[in-house]
Amino acid sequence: MPMPLENGQKLEAAKAPDAALYISSIADELARLANHHDLEALAYILDMARLEADEICKRWNGRGERAPGGPA
Repeated sequence: MPMPLENGQKLEAAKAPDAALYISSIADELARLANHHDLEALAYILDMARLEADEICKRWNGRGERAPGGPA
């Protein structure tokens, strides 16, 4: 079932590894932004979210590698 977004668009349901890969990428960008502005606690929390999303990608990948297209 699509999830509603604030602007009225719909976000189609994604498979777990796809969602985790997207979350990892966004969390990485947000952590960099937080670090740039010296928001250390927020950067740390976002980095933990990225690490968790990366672990999910690794489990689904089954080889212990980062899923293709993930953040470096």
